[in-house]
Amino acid sequence: MSNADLAPDPATAAGPAGLRQWAALSALTLAVTLLAVDGTVLALAVPALVAELQPTATQLLWIGDAYSFALAGLLISMGTLADRIGRRRLLLIGVTGFGAASLLAAFAPSPGWLIAARVLLGVAGATLMPSTLSIVRNIFTDARQRTHAVAVWSAGASGGAALGPLVGGALLEHYWWGSVFVINVPIMLLVLVSVAALVPESRDPRPGRFDLLSALLSVAAIVALVWAVKHAAKAGVDLAGVTAAAAGLIGGVLFVRRQRRLPAPLVDVTLFARPVFTGTVVASLIAIFAFSGLLFFFSQYLQLVRGYSPLQAGLRELPLTLASIAVVAIAAAALNRLGVGRALGAALLTAGVGMVVLAIGEGHAGYAPLALGLVVIGLGVGLAFTAATDAVLSAVPKDRAGSASAISEMAYEFGVALGIALLGTLHTVLYRSALPDLSTLPGPTGDAVHESLATADRALTGNGQQGAEILAAARDAFVHAMQTTSLIAAVLLIAAGMVAWKLVPSPRDR
Repeated sequence: MSNADLAPDPATAAGPAGLRQWAALSALTLAVTLLAVDGTVLALAVPALVAELQPTATQLLWIGDAYSFALAGLLISMGTLADRIGRRRLLLIGVTGFGAASLLAAFAPSPGWLIAARVLLGVAGATLMPSTLSIVRNIFTDARQRTHAVAVWSAGASGGAALGPLVGGALLEHYWWGSVFVINVPIMLLVLVSVAALVPESRDPRPGRFDLLSALLSVAAIVALVWAVKHAAKAGVDLAGVTAAAAGLIGGVLFVRRQRRLPAPLVDVTLFARPVFTGTVVASLIAIFAFSGLLFFFSQYLQLVRGYSPLQAGLRELPLTLASIAVVAIAAAALNRLGVGRALGAALLTAGVGMVVLAIGEGHAGYAPLALGLVVIGLGVGLAFTAATDAVLSAVPKDRAGSASAISEMAYEFGVALGIALLGTLHTVLYRSALPDLSTLPGPTGDAVHESLATADRALTGNGQQGAEILAAARDAFVHAMQTTSLIAAVLLIAAGMVAWKLVPSPRDR
């Protein structure tokens, strides 16, 4: 992206931002919030969805992460497209497509249909994400105001991810599982009108040629690597998995080499030669990896182990949402006092401590330890998102801010997908390994218990004393798997915090 791409809009950006710019920020943040909500809203709908569509465990994982993988794979390509046709225009196209894909998902008659609809949602979402942060950077030219704007934008992302279960719980209390998608339509209509009225257009007047081969290589590399990970987790290491992993790595290498030769690359790979930039991207990816992996199974834990209704479960996740949003009030002060690198490191360490508290609380009957862990995680992750975004924008010259933003957003979405795929798969493996002997059960019932706790709950409920005992053992296996994955997530967050503290600079003159 060029300097012209990031130059202030002369009609709106001269001097400090006014009411129109802050109103535009609200529209952009609403779009990001809805994307984040859509990434986690399915968590509470899983039991109802399993009961109606009866997906396999693999299909269930794909329903959860197909959206994020499509989004991550296409972000760079869509960012380049936005340079050519205009960010505001692509935003409007993406909003319309997102609403239409939501309706397809809501009325899906089969797991395959729902997976396909989630892919389309990811494609539409990929048209939205590259535009929002670059527009924020474009309309807020004052550094301090921009820090507050980035904090609001980040609260939309982190708060939206945490808000998803609550939204899902409220809807599922009264409606069918497809309602978690139908709700997208009126919100997207509001975003459509707001963006059209308030957001200024920006584009690169000399963007260069769009390289289709680079776009295909980037998508192929991500899809092949993800499939290899999922296949290995389910079937073990075999020729198919190794071949897919090798193809993904080769595709990635070819993509990077091609970017180095192109006069107008899709990704400015020279940014990764900067330890500051690489450290920030890696730290933020690990943070969202741990965060999303937690959310995907924690909602099931509250319903299937604690016995809460969808709405009750969503309300009990509310401390996480409120804490991540409350960070807006302290983010700018924390960044000014600590500097970006130390603030990011401290935030990730805080989230790691919260994850340990949560792991302990998952083994106790009371709710208080869970609430405390959620608050600490919310504060840490909320500040981490703000600090990471600010660090990415500060780590590169102004003329590279758009490219850096796209990479940061790709890391965010890729972290979501990997968290669900890897931590989700690990949780499934741990759950199955901790199950008691199921040989005394009829074949279909034993298969249901082995598949997941959701299917076990449906198969064993009302199945006599033996069914009650095995269901209790399955719940214990689920809890132990949750605690192990939570502790692994805590270790990852603490490691990411140390990386950020060491590699990301902490200037305090802001």
